[in-house]
Amino acid sequence: MDNRAANLSGSATAKSIDALVTPTLLLDRGRLGRNIQRLAERAKKLGVVLRPHMKTAKSIDVACDVFPQGPGPITVSTVAEAAYFADHGFRDITYAVGISPASARRAMELCRRTGADVKLLLDCVDQADALARVREATGMTPSVLIELDCDYHRGGLRQDDPRLLDVANRVVAAGAKLVGVLAHAGESYGLNTPNALVKAAENERSAAVRAAEILRAYGHACPVVSVGSTPTAHFAQNLEGVTELRAGVYMFFDLVQHGVGVCDRDDLAISVLATVIGSKPENGWVLVDAGWMALSRDRGTANQQIDQGYGVVCDEKGRVLEDVIVAQASQEHGILSIRAGSGKSMPEMPLGSRVRILPNHACAMAAQHDFYSVVNGDSPKIETRWERMRGW
Repeated sequence: MDNRAANLSGSATAKSIDALVTPTLLLDRGRLGRNIQRLAERAKKLGVVLRPHMKTAKSIDVACDVFPQGPGPITVSTVAEAAYFADHGFRDITYAVGISPASARRAMELCRRTGADVKLLLDCVDQADALARVREATGMTPSVLIELDCDYHRGGLRQDDPRLLDVANRVVAAGAKLVGVLAHAGESYGLNTPNALVKAAENERSAAVRAAEILRAYGHACPVVSVGSTPTAHFAQNLEGVTELRAGVYMFFDLVQHGVGVCDRDDLAISVLATVIGSKPENGWVLVDAGWMALSRDRGTANQQIDQGYGVVCDEKGRVLEDVIVAQASQEHGILSIRAGSGKSMPEMPLGSRVRILPNHACAMAAQHDFYSVVNGDSPKIETRWERMRGW
């Protein structure tokens, strides 16, 4: 057995976090449950279907907590995710990344194999034209959403772009089914006040609704009007004209969302457990065995009011050590130190002691790991182990 297999085997049988091989990923099921319930109740109050994005969790076990009554509508970011969840019984899936001819064909072959309805996303006539070949090759009729750019964040068309109708017409000409429009207010991640977030949510809503109205005026039914980002999902005041709400990182939350103002630190559901492997008192450093291979290189808080380095440090029970952050990270080393400008001193962290590190970006941190060791609060007990899927 190689070292990696031995490490995984040891962690697989561990009953307490004391027995885990570090660095490793912890998931607090109590916090997960509260986060799931919070947005589910909000979507119900706003009168829309919640279509959770599974790109953060990538786990059927987390999905079962989201959908305790059985599979529901989900969003995914890769065809591999779509296949993974389809193989676990999910049938209503939106693949919310712009298609290539190859990815569209893979998605339709998946639909043919499993009976799932995987909706595709596009924003140009070349993508629409490619659907005719995909349909011919697979014998499947693609369901299509047109991607909207509501805030100049990434891909998509503006709601008033003349090409919107061109794309819609070409989708139909290709023999595909146009089912609606999809917007994502990605710029909301750069905001940090309630008023700004409410405004971003309304801008996202109005852009999507306006695009749907234009398409309907020209004969396209456009039954789906899909919006969502974790910040706007939690700050939207009115979703009139919208049919569904998407969000993903809300299940775990992270320090970026905390900096935006969407959650408290106590809502963060995942962390990396690490072990102290040394110190340099003359520099005010403590070294741990979690570098960017365990934490990710994501520095999403660097442009926020408070830079959290590579993550906020907690003790082994998950209690935040105020102003202690992972200030530097190399491949397998993390350097803990006091945040610049703080008057606090480094707490005692003897060799072999353990800490939990909260994520800047939960999706990126989780992506570094193969499984979750599921815990609850400050208890050292491992309740279960949940596998994660990977790949594209």
